[in-house]
Amino acid sequence: MLYYLSKYSIQYVNKYCYFRRYLLKYNRLIKEGNFLFYIQEGANISMIYTTEVNNMCCVAKGPNHGPAPIPEEGKWVQVKEVKDVSGLTHGVGWCAPQQGACKLTLNVKEGIIQEALIETLGCSGMTHSAAMASEILPGKTLLEALNTDLVCDAINTAMRELFLQIVYGRTQTAFSEGGLPIGAGLEDLGKGLRSQVGTMYGTLEKGSRYLEMAEGYITKIALDEDNEAIGYKFVHLGKMMEMIKKGTDANEALEKASGVYGRFDEAVKVIDPRQE
Repeated sequence: MLYYLSKYSIQYVNKYCYFRRYLLKYNRLIKEGNFLFYIQEGANISMIYTTEVNNMCCVAKGPNHGPAPIPEEGKWVQVKEVKDVSGLTHGVGWCAPQQGACKLTLNVKEGIIQEALIETLGCSGMTHSAAMASEILPGKTLLEALNTDLVCDAINTAMRELFLQIVYGRTQTAFSEGGLPIGAGLEDLGKGLRSQVGTMYGTLEKGSRYLEMAEGYITKIALDEDNEAIGYKFVHLGKMMEMIKKGTDANEALEKASGVYGRFDEAVKVIDPRQE
């Protein structure tokens, strides 16, 4: 079996390990990078202490009350191992250049990720990493999921933020008895299972353009006599696609999935936010 001789660099080992010469002589010390490995058959290697520590006297340890309990799914739990952790929660991460973000939702049961919802906004690489994450994350422990080697830093950063919430008892289900069932993550998406995304654009010269709201894809913006926005018309793409899949004509589905918000009917002028 292969064991670390020391966590210190070779320079430290050269200086302090008096039996290095013996081990090298009998080919029981292996150099690998900046570390030395010691081969020992049959028994585990004992802890190595410096001379200063060896010369210290022992001071008895007082009472050990364990970690402070944290709320988990309606219970107070002293977390000592990964398997002691359960809960559903959300977290947001961002990539290094901060040109994209990820909202990550995890449902953890006894330390194992049972459900993961990954919503990303940014580059194409981020969406592809989200596809990978949906396969990689379920089944992993929280510790394994902290370093999944995903291309997108935003997902990794979100995982870090979730880890902090979960291990400190700040989950969404901290006081929910029994937690939430697997599948609860989809409730954030609504009908049609689409992420709710807000996309707006504006300039000083031409003003604001609503492109996508919680209701859906914006097709028209209503303006009053002062050219101020007073409402909009939208298409709920999730509902429209559901109707089309069930055989509804595309034009009919578009009409049925459309709606208006605000004082749209009072508009003096209606514009297409993408063309006008």
